[in-house]
Amino acid sequence: MEQVMRNFFLYMGKNRVATKVAKRYGMRFGASRFVAGASLDSSVHAIKKLNQKGLSVTIDHLGEFVDNAAEADEMTKHCIEAIERIAKENLDSQLSLKLTSMGLDIDYDMTVKNMRRILKAADQHDVFVTIDMEDFERCDKTIEIFTELKKEFENIGTVLQAYLYRVADDVANLNDLSPNLRLVKGAYKESPKVAFPDKKDVDQNFKKIIRMHLLNGNYTAVATHDDQIIEYTKELVKEYNIPRSQFEFQMLYGICVDRQEALLKDGYKMRVYVPYGKDWYGYFMRRLAERPANVAFVLKGMMK
Repeated sequence: MEQVMRNFFLYMGKNRVATKVAKRYGMRFGASRFVAGASLDSSVHAIKKLNQKGLSVTIDHLGEFVDNAAEADEMTKHCIEAIERIAKENLDSQLSLKLTSMGLDIDYDMTVKNMRRILKAADQHDVFVTIDMEDFERCDKTIEIFTELKKEFENIGTVLQAYLYRVADDVANLNDLSPNLRLVKGAYKESPKVAFPDKKDVDQNFKKIIRMHLLNGNYTAVATHDDQIIEYTKELVKEYNIPRSQFEFQMLYGICVDRQEALLKDGYKMRVYVPYGKDWYGYFMRRLAERPANVAFVLKGMMK
Protein backbone atom coordinates (compact mmCIF):
# COMPACT_ATOMS: atom_id res chain seq x y z
CA MET A 1 0.00 0.00 0.00
CA GLU A 2 2.84 2.36 0.86
CA GLN A 3 4.40 1.86 -2.58
CA VAL A 4 1.04 2.46 -4.28
CA MET A 5 0.68 5.76 -2.42
CA ARG A 6 4.25 6.72 -3.26
CA ASN A 7 3.68 6.08 -6.97
CA PHE A 8 0.42 8.03 -6.87
CA PHE A 9 1.97 11.14 -5.33
CA LEU A 10 4.98 11.01 -7.65
CA TYR A 11 2.64 10.78 -10.63
CA MET A 12 0.56 13.70 -9.36
CA GLY A 13 3.72 15.73 -8.82
CA LYS A 14 4.47 15.55 -12.54
CA ASN A 15 0.90 16.30 -13.63
CA ARG A 16 0.82 19.68 -15.34
CA VAL A 17 -2.94 20.20 -14.93
CA ALA A 18 -2.76 19.53 -11.19
CA THR A 19 0.23 21.86 -10.94
CA LYS A 20 -1.70 24.72 -12.58
CA VAL A 21 -4.73 24.19 -10.32
CA ALA A 22 -2.55 24.11 -7.19
CA LYS A 23 -0.68 27.26 -8.26
CA ARG A 24 -3.99 29.05 -8.77
CA TYR A 25 -5.65 28.13 -5.50
CA GLY A 26 -2.70 28.43 -3.15
CA MET A 27 -1.09 26.40 -0.39
CA ARG A 28 -3.79 24.38 1.34
CA PHE A 29 -4.11 21.03 3.08
CA GLY A 30 -0.80 21.21 4.92
CA ALA A 31 1.67 22.41 2.29
CA SER A 32 2.65 25.36 4.48
CA ARG A 33 4.37 22.94 6.84
CA PHE A 34 6.95 22.14 4.15
CA VAL A 35 7.04 25.38 2.12
CA ALA A 36 7.95 28.80 3.58
CA GLY A 37 5.29 30.73 1.70
CA ALA A 38 5.06 31.99 -1.86
CA SER A 39 7.39 35.00 -1.74
CA LEU A 40 11.03 35.84 -1.10
CA ASP A 41 9.90 37.93 1.87
CA SER A 42 8.27 34.88 3.44
CA SER A 43 11.44 32.85 2.98
CA VAL A 44 13.57 35.60 4.57
CA HIS A 45 11.23 35.55 7.56
CA ALA A 46 11.69 31.77 7.86
CA ILE A 47 15.48 32.04 7.49
CA LYS A 48 15.72 34.61 10.27
CA LYS A 49 13.75 32.40 12.65
CA LEU A 50 15.96 29.40 11.86
CA ASN A 51 19.17 31.46 12.10
CA GLN A 52 18.11 32.72 15.52
CA LYS A 53 18.12 29.09 16.68
CA GLY A 54 21.61 28.60 15.24
CA LEU A 55 20.45 26.65 12.18
CA SER A 56 21.97 27.34 8.77
CA VAL A 57 19.76 27.40 5.68
CA THR A 58 19.67 26.85 1.96
CA ILE A 59 16.72 28.35 0.10
CA ASP A 60 15.15 27.17 -3.14
CA HIS A 61 12.74 29.18 -5.26
CA LEU A 62 10.50 26.42 -6.52
CA GLY A 63 9.81 26.19 -10.23
CA GLU A 64 8.17 23.35 -12.13
CA PHE A 65 7.90 23.00 -15.91
CA VAL A 66 9.87 26.04 -17.09
CA ASP A 67 9.54 25.60 -20.83
CA ASN A 68 10.47 28.92 -22.46
CA ALA A 69 13.41 31.30 -22.40
CA ALA A 70 11.45 34.14 -20.79
CA GLU A 71 10.51 32.02 -17.77
CA ALA A 72 14.09 30.77 -17.42
CA ASP A 73 15.34 34.36 -17.50
CA GLU A 74 12.79 35.33 -14.84
CA MET A 75 13.91 32.46 -12.61
CA THR A 76 17.54 33.51 -13.11
CA LYS A 77 16.74 37.07 -12.08
CA HIS A 78 14.91 35.81 -9.03
CA CYS A 79 17.92 33.73 -7.96
CA ILE A 80 20.15 36.79 -8.26
CA GLU A 81 17.63 38.81 -6.24
CA ALA A 82 17.66 36.10 -3.56
CA ILE A 83 21.47 36.17 -3.42
CA GLU A 84 21.46 39.94 -3.03
CA ARG A 85 18.83 39.71 -0.30
CA ILE A 86 20.82 37.08 1.59
CA ALA A 87 23.83 39.41 1.55
CA LYS A 88 21.85 42.53 2.42
CA GLU A 89 20.12 40.87 5.39
CA ASN A 90 23.37 39.14 6.46
CA LEU A 91 21.59 35.77 6.53
CA ASP A 92 23.27 32.43 7.18
CA SER A 93 21.91 30.98 3.97
CA GLN A 94 22.98 29.39 0.72
CA LEU A 95 20.99 29.05 -2.49
CA SER A 96 19.78 25.86 -4.13
CA LEU A 97 18.36 25.68 -7.64
CA LYS A 98 17.30 23.28 -10.36
CA LEU A 99 18.77 23.46 -13.84
CA THR A 100 15.36 22.88 -15.40
CA SER A 101 14.40 26.24 -13.88
CA MET A 102 17.38 27.77 -15.68
CA GLY A 103 16.27 26.31 -19.03
CA LEU A 104 17.86 22.84 -19.15
CA ASP A 105 14.97 21.36 -21.10
CA ILE A 106 15.08 24.24 -23.59
CA ASP A 107 18.71 24.95 -24.45
CA TYR A 108 21.99 23.77 -22.91
CA ASP A 109 24.02 26.91 -23.72
CA MET A 110 21.30 29.19 -22.39
CA THR A 111 21.29 27.22 -19.13
CA VAL A 112 25.06 27.61 -18.72
CA LYS A 113 24.78 31.32 -19.50
CA ASN A 114 22.06 31.78 -16.88
CA MET A 115 24.12 29.85 -14.34
CA ARG A 116 27.14 32.07 -14.96
CA ARG A 117 25.01 35.13 -14.25
CA ILE A 118 23.91 33.62 -10.95
CA LEU A 119 27.37 32.45 -9.94
CA LYS A 120 28.95 35.82 -10.68
CA ALA A 121 26.44 37.43 -8.31
CA ALA A 122 27.02 34.68 -5.76
CA ASP A 123 30.78 35.17 -5.99
CA GLN A 124 30.38 38.91 -5.51
CA HIS A 125 28.25 38.43 -2.37
CA ASP A 126 30.00 35.30 -1.02
CA VAL A 127 26.92 33.06 -1.28
CA PHE A 128 27.28 29.35 -2.00
CA VAL A 129 25.08 27.81 -4.72
CA THR A 130 24.06 24.15 -4.96
CA ILE A 131 22.70 22.64 -8.17
CA ASP A 132 19.96 20.22 -7.15
CA MET A 133 19.88 16.87 -8.88
CA GLU A 134 16.68 16.00 -10.70
CA ASP A 135 15.57 12.74 -12.33
CA PHE A 136 17.87 10.24 -14.02
CA GLU A 137 17.10 11.62 -17.48
CA ARG A 138 18.80 14.89 -16.54
CA CYS A 139 21.65 13.44 -14.50
CA ASP A 140 24.38 13.48 -17.18
CA LYS A 141 23.67 17.06 -18.25
CA THR A 142 23.56 18.25 -14.65
CA ILE A 143 26.95 16.73 -13.87
CA GLU A 144 28.38 18.03 -17.15
CA ILE A 145 27.26 21.59 -16.42
CA PHE A 146 28.45 21.39 -12.81
CA THR A 147 31.87 20.16 -13.97
CA GLU A 148 32.17 22.99 -16.49
CA LEU A 149 31.18 25.66 -13.98
CA LYS A 150 33.27 24.24 -11.13
CA LYS A 151 36.38 24.98 -13.18
CA GLU A 152 35.39 28.68 -13.17
CA PHE A 153 33.74 29.14 -9.78
CA GLU A 154 34.55 27.90 -6.28
CA ASN A 155 31.19 28.72 -4.72
CA ILE A 156 29.26 25.87 -6.34
CA GLY A 157 28.24 22.35 -5.39
CA THR A 158 25.80 19.74 -6.58
CA VAL A 159 23.78 16.75 -5.40
CA LEU A 160 24.20 13.00 -5.92
CA GLN A 161 21.49 10.42 -5.28
CA ALA A 162 22.21 7.14 -3.50
CA TYR A 163 19.42 5.18 -5.17
CA LEU A 164 21.15 5.30 -8.56
CA TYR A 165 23.45 2.43 -9.50
CA ARG A 166 25.86 4.89 -11.08
CA VAL A 167 26.39 7.15 -8.07
CA ALA A 168 29.62 5.61 -6.72
CA ASP A 169 31.22 6.13 -10.14
CA ASP A 170 30.00 9.75 -10.12
CA VAL A 171 31.60 10.33 -6.70
CA ALA A 172 34.88 8.87 -7.97
CA ASN A 173 34.81 10.76 -11.29
CA LEU A 174 34.15 14.12 -9.61
CA ASN A 175 36.84 13.69 -6.98
CA ASP A 176 39.52 15.58 -8.94
CA LEU A 177 37.35 18.70 -8.57
CA SER A 178 37.35 18.40 -4.74
CA PRO A 179 33.61 19.01 -4.91
CA ASN A 180 31.23 20.08 -2.18
CA LEU A 181 28.45 17.48 -2.56
CA ARG A 182 25.06 17.07 -0.96
CA LEU A 183 24.39 13.32 -0.72
CA VAL A 184 20.75 12.20 -0.64
CA LYS A 185 18.76 9.00 -1.06
CA GLY A 186 16.73 10.36 -4.00
CA ALA A 187 13.04 11.24 -4.32
CA TYR A 188 12.13 10.62 -7.97
CA LYS A 189 10.42 7.53 -9.34
CA GLU A 190 13.02 5.67 -11.42
CA SER A 191 13.15 2.42 -13.32
CA PRO A 192 14.82 -0.55 -11.60
CA LYS A 193 17.10 -0.52 -14.64
CA VAL A 194 18.85 2.58 -13.23
CA ALA A 195 17.97 2.65 -9.52
CA PHE A 196 17.83 0.28 -6.56
CA PRO A 197 14.18 -0.65 -5.98
CA ASP A 198 14.71 -1.82 -2.36
CA LYS A 199 15.29 0.57 0.54
CA LYS A 200 17.92 -1.65 2.17
CA ASP A 201 20.07 -1.48 -0.97
CA VAL A 202 19.64 2.29 -1.19
CA ASP A 203 20.67 2.64 2.45
CA GLN A 204 23.76 0.51 1.90
CA ASN A 205 24.74 2.54 -1.15
CA PHE A 206 24.12 5.75 0.77
CA LYS A 207 26.58 4.67 3.46
CA LYS A 208 29.08 3.70 0.77
CA ILE A 209 29.11 7.11 -0.93
CA ILE A 210 29.18 9.00 2.39
CA ARG A 211 32.26 7.02 3.33
CA MET A 212 33.87 7.53 -0.09
CA HIS A 213 33.36 11.26 -0.19
CA LEU A 214 34.41 11.92 3.40
CA LEU A 215 37.53 9.76 3.14
CA ASN A 216 38.41 11.54 -0.09
CA GLY A 217 38.72 14.63 2.11
CA ASN A 218 35.87 16.55 0.49
CA TYR A 219 33.14 18.60 2.11
CA THR A 220 30.06 16.44 2.55
CA ALA A 221 26.47 17.42 3.23
CA VAL A 222 24.60 14.36 4.47
CA ALA A 223 20.98 15.16 3.67
CA THR A 224 18.76 12.68 5.49
CA HIS A 225 16.12 12.25 8.18
CA ASP A 226 17.10 8.62 8.69
CA ASP A 227 18.48 8.05 12.21
CA GLN A 228 20.43 5.02 11.01
CA ILE A 229 22.29 7.05 8.39
CA ILE A 230 22.90 9.89 10.84
CA GLU A 231 24.38 7.54 13.43
CA TYR A 232 26.51 5.84 10.77
CA THR A 233 27.95 9.22 9.77
CA LYS A 234 28.68 10.18 13.36
CA GLU A 235 30.49 6.89 13.98
CA LEU A 236 32.43 7.15 10.72
CA VAL A 237 33.79 10.63 11.40
CA LYS A 238 34.71 9.61 14.93
CA GLU A 239 36.56 6.51 13.72
CA TYR A 240 38.62 8.44 11.16
CA ASN A 241 38.99 11.69 13.15
CA ILE A 242 37.23 13.67 10.44
CA PRO A 243 36.77 17.26 11.63
CA ARG A 244 33.24 18.58 11.99
CA SER A 245 34.23 21.43 9.70
CA GLN A 246 34.32 18.91 6.79
CA PHE A 247 30.67 17.90 6.90
CA GLU A 248 27.18 18.92 7.85
CA PHE A 249 23.75 17.39 8.18
CA GLN A 250 20.85 18.72 6.11
CA MET A 251 17.12 18.24 6.57
CA LEU A 252 13.97 19.60 4.99
CA TYR A 253 12.01 22.51 6.38
CA GLY A 254 9.24 21.30 8.66
CA ILE A 255 10.45 17.70 8.97
CA CYS A 256 12.12 16.20 12.08
CA VAL A 257 12.45 19.62 13.69
CA ASP A 258 13.36 18.16 17.09
CA ARG A 259 16.08 16.05 15.48
CA GLN A 260 17.50 19.13 13.73
CA GLU A 261 17.77 21.01 17.00
CA ALA A 262 19.23 17.99 18.82
CA LEU A 263 22.03 17.65 16.26
CA LEU A 264 22.75 21.36 16.56
CA LYS A 265 22.86 21.08 20.35
CA ASP A 266 25.36 18.22 20.01
CA GLY A 267 27.69 20.51 18.10
CA TYR A 268 27.03 19.39 14.52
CA LYS A 269 26.51 21.76 11.63
CA MET A 270 22.82 21.59 10.70
CA ARG A 271 21.38 23.14 7.54
CA VAL A 272 17.67 23.36 6.72
CA TYR A 273 16.44 23.24 3.11
CA VAL A 274 13.78 25.95 2.85
CA PRO A 275 11.69 25.98 -0.35
CA TYR A 276 9.34 28.81 -1.27
CA GLY A 277 7.42 30.08 -4.27
CA LYS A 278 4.12 29.74 -6.09
CA ASP A 279 5.19 26.53 -7.85
CA TRP A 280 5.18 24.55 -4.62
CA TYR A 281 2.98 21.69 -5.78
CA GLY A 282 5.52 19.30 -7.33
CA TYR A 283 7.82 19.64 -4.33
CA PHE A 284 4.90 19.04 -1.95
CA MET A 285 3.87 15.86 -3.78
CA ARG A 286 7.42 14.48 -3.54
CA ARG A 287 7.43 15.08 0.22
CA LEU A 288 4.16 13.18 0.56
CA ALA A 289 5.58 10.35 -1.53
CA GLU A 290 8.65 10.05 0.70
CA ARG A 291 7.06 9.37 4.06
CA PRO A 292 3.66 7.99 5.12
CA ALA A 293 3.93 10.21 8.22
CA ASN A 294 3.74 13.26 5.95
CA VAL A 295 0.51 11.98 4.41
CA ALA A 296 -0.96 11.37 7.87
CA PHE A 297 -0.12 14.94 8.87
CA VAL A 298 -1.84 16.38 5.79
CA LEU A 299 -4.94 14.20 6.21
CA LYS A 300 -5.21 15.29 9.83
CA GLY A 301 -5.01 18.91 8.72
CA MET A 302 -7.73 18.37 6.12
CA MET A 303 -10.04 16.82 8.73
CA LYS A 304 -9.56 19.81 11.00
